[in-house]
Amino acid sequence: MAAAVPAQAADQGGGAAINALVRARLAEERGDAAGALAALTSVSSLAPDLPGIRGRILEQAIEAGDLAAARTAALQSWNSGERRFDAQLVLLVDAMRRSDWKGARAAIAGRDDKTGTDVIGRLVMPTVNAWIDVGARQATPERYLLAAQGRTRPEPSLALQAALIQLATRRTDEAAALADDIVLSDRTSQLVALRLAVTLDKAGRRDAAARLRGRTLLAAAQREDPMLLLPDQPVVTARAGVAQWLGLLADGLVRVPNSNTKLPMLFARAAHWLNDKDWAVQATLVEVLDRNGQRDAAVALLSGGRSALPPVLVMRRAELLADSGDLAGAAKLAETAAAGAAARSLLVRLADIARRSEDRKAAADAYKRLEAALGEEQGDQQLRGTLLIARAELLLQADDWDAAAPLIEQAVALRPADAMILNFAGYSALERRKDVPQSLARIEAAWAKEPQNASITDSLGWAYFLTGRTGEAVELLEKAQRGEPTNAVIVEHLGDAYWQAGRRFEARYKWRAAVLLAEAEMATRLEAKLRDGLTPATVAP
Repeated sequence: MAAAVPAQAADQGGGAAINALVRARLAEERGDAAGALAALTSVSSLAPDLPGIRGRILEQAIEAGDLAAARTAALQSWNSGERRFDAQLVLLVDAMRRSDWKGARAAIAGRDDKTGTDVIGRLVMPTVNAWIDVGARQATPERYLLAAQGRTRPEPSLALQAALIQLATRRTDEAAALADDIVLSDRTSQLVALRLAVTLDKAGRRDAAARLRGRTLLAAAQREDPMLLLPDQPVVTARAGVAQWLGLLADGLVRVPNSNTKLPMLFARAAHWLNDKDWAVQATLVEVLDRNGQRDAAVALLSGGRSALPPVLVMRRAELLADSGDLAGAAKLAETAAAGAAARSLLVRLADIARRSEDRKAAADAYKRLEAALGEEQGDQQLRGTLLIARAELLLQADDWDAAAPLIEQAVALRPADAMILNFAGYSALERRKDVPQSLARIEAAWAKEPQNASITDSLGWAYFLTGRTGEAVELLEKAQRGEPTNAVIVEHLGDAYWQAGRRFEARYKWRAAVLLAEAEMATRLEAKLRDGLTPATVAP
């Protein structure tokens, strides 16, 4: 970008423009959107004709949550002929916030998907058009949604939006009938269905709401989805309607692994500007900010503000604090979030934070609370097996094998065909040289079920090493390392097996690699091996 500063800018303030560009880039890299926006604004004043500067200012204003700056950049972009979708959406949000329905309609004019291949046109525009009509008090605003796919039935989530719109226009009987006719499919449609159900409740149609909830699998799953742990909120206004839809789109997009965050950021920010009291929108924006490297901004968003945070968002703030290194603060917040009759998932998350803060007692207490809430259903019994292993692992960290062993055996009895439990049981005993034949048999059974699992392959390779089957150990440990090349434990195991097989040069090479990946205790053992070779005292545990 620096080389692209126009010649006229180089004569007057070119050096300052370049410095501002550098500041902007550094701010972007550290996730400081506000700092990047300020620096880019300086660049624009020094070099207003710099190609792409308006677009970068707009993007950083959106990331920083600065609607005023985003509106200015969007207007400049639009008036200069750059018809960017982010500018279009910002102008739409600005108009809707002012209840300027004519301006809102003008902001989205010109984007009409006639082919059905434009994802933005297909998923965003019908819903936005319909809610604009609600605000403008136009007749049958749901027509955009019910005709969204021509002669075919509209997607379930769009049909559900149509029912929400019928409720917003006080046509409760039509909304209830439409709700009964919709077949729910994906997670998004089910989340909209639950919004529709609470809105039906508010409109006095509890019968239709109950029928809709009864057909929603997420609602039947004891509300463990994080979104379902948020307070129920009806959707009754045009702004709230567009906000909840853009928030749901952002939620779906941010869940895609390794995806670009620009579009979910745009949708989440627009949704939050429209309705910052929507807990689902706030939760989604937090996830987008965290994925975008703006963890401090995510924590700030969960500061509580005017309203007390729901427990699930308190827990999310605790996790963000833990990720930032404040484990003590995180543990305290997590205890608050999981106080009282907490949901299962909150107890699991509490235990995870307690483990990270090395508070084994708090983690064990959380697991015990969770186990006490379980019933006798098959799913609960499977979860009980997982909790028994989690409790056993805490005891093993404290080197209490005698207390851990009965828990492990209970877990195996509950889930005798579970590869991960068999592997944990076998490897935990093998590390301590307890009943090696049984340990080996369990690991072999686990590997037979999941031969592509690198951790289980490592366990079996190490079991063969300890029982003198060095050739088979090397083959399996090489396979395990190919699956997890940066796993220090696997790399050390392979080094030990190479040494035992007489491949001393390769063993030292692996140990040196493992040192770079190892924590303190392992690193000390590896350094001793590099100095003295493999001895009974330095063999991996």
